[in-house]
Amino acid sequence: MHAEICYAECLLQKAALTFVQDENMINFIKGGLKIRTSYQIYKACSLLQRGCFGAASLQGTKEDRREKRECHQVLQMTQDSKGTNETYYQFEGGVQLGIGAFNLMLSLLPGRILRLLEFIGFSGNREVGLQQLREGASGASLRAILCTFTLLLYHTYVSLILGTGESNLLEAETLLQPYLQKFPKGALILFYDARIDILKGNFEKAQVTFQECIAAQQEWKQIHHLCYWELMWCYSFQQNWLQAYRYADLLCKESRWSKAIYMFQKAAILCMLPEDDVKTTGENIVALFRQVEGLKQRIAGKSIPTEKFAVRKARRYAGFQPVKLVVPALEMMYVWNGFSVVGTRTDLTENLLVTIEKEETDLKNEPNHNEYYMDDICLLQLLKGLCLKHLGRLLQAELCFNQVIQSEKQLKYDNYLVPYTMYELGLLYKEQDEREKAIRFIEAAKNNYKEYSMESRLHFRIHAALNSLKVTPAPTP
Repeated sequence: MHAEICYAECLLQKAALTFVQDENMINFIKGGLKIRTSYQIYKACSLLQRGCFGAASLQGTKEDRREKRECHQVLQMTQDSKGTNETYYQFEGGVQLGIGAFNLMLSLLPGRILRLLEFIGFSGNREVGLQQLREGASGASLRAILCTFTLLLYHTYVSLILGTGESNLLEAETLLQPYLQKFPKGALILFYDARIDILKGNFEKAQVTFQECIAAQQEWKQIHHLCYWELMWCYSFQQNWLQAYRYADLLCKESRWSKAIYMFQKAAILCMLPEDDVKTTGENIVALFRQVEGLKQRIAGKSIPTEKFAVRKARRYAGFQPVKLVVPALEMMYVWNGFSVVGTRTDLTENLLVTIEKEETDLKNEPNHNEYYMDDICLLQLLKGLCLKHLGRLLQAELCFNQVIQSEKQLKYDNYLVPYTMYELGLLYKEQDEREKAIRFIEAAKNNYKEYSMESRLHFRIHAALNSLKVTPAPTP
């Protein structure tokens, strides 16, 4: 059975390779079947580990009953020897990692996707997933640290980008502490330590730790690139745009993960600088934006949603007379749910609000309004509302969000603004314990809008928000 766990893990790796090997439907089906087989192995091993194949469960077809009896016999043998059998503990750790990760991953999926997966045998329970991973992390198996890293990834990234921005930092710190003591110079350990500091608002401390992480090793350059990405955002939260540009530029030159995003991010950050500072960098903002579309990549035949978004925004610079983007670095900050992070710091949130209000005043004072005027005004109102919400000025935030929603018919390009704003308004009502209003607006964002930028990302966040309100999501038409 331990060998079966190893086989299931290999199937997952092979499925990932199958997906990226070629972009045709046959490979999608092959990869999907490997994942399903892996999942079924984990489920069988989980039942075996928990001893669920008792006499009462011997139901179903004759073949099912035979297989269950065989598994039950194996279980009895393994349990008889588990006091002395190291392999049993490794097997148990493998089950906890696989079942925990699968359940946690599947529980994040929006209802319409999960219903399809349940039809072919998948199911996900977040609490089961977290509990399995916690048990695995507290054990002594080879996979204990992998369970820990999976939980850290969930608490420090997934819950922020695909959730409502509420992370369990106390658990993340508790999980990381023993490894910090044991491996104080470990690159991954330092990376997560710095990431936790970012989420707590300790940006200055995080910057120092990221530099230590970079210096800790030189073999794995991808860890450096992760640090550059985080440092870019640290400095962006502080509106130290020159330093943020430095790390965006390093990503453009060194990393191949998403050239389009890095190029857009670099140009967006330069847009936040005064013209004299831009000249010192030797960069041409228009030329940078015009490179974005050519850098877009396709994975398994599909474009990456954030790259598609960046390409669409960059097209304002493609014509003979470029049309300047309004606070593009702050818009991307919102895309990555960065306002939830910077919102932990009142001083920095107030600074962002000043920047947004100044841009709003300048835009309204322009003598001739271009075709993007209302889209830009609504973007500024959304970002302004987020700042006001984090500053506790909830009534003003509500007014900003409502202004965006009421301007829906005047929007020409950025149609994503309305459903995202309705979602944010729902979260605002949730914060004020107005549960029915919160559900109404979040459900409206889910059901009333289609085919807008980053639609899937919002559906992930809506799914998380409705779960936090203990609501069973209504079927999507």
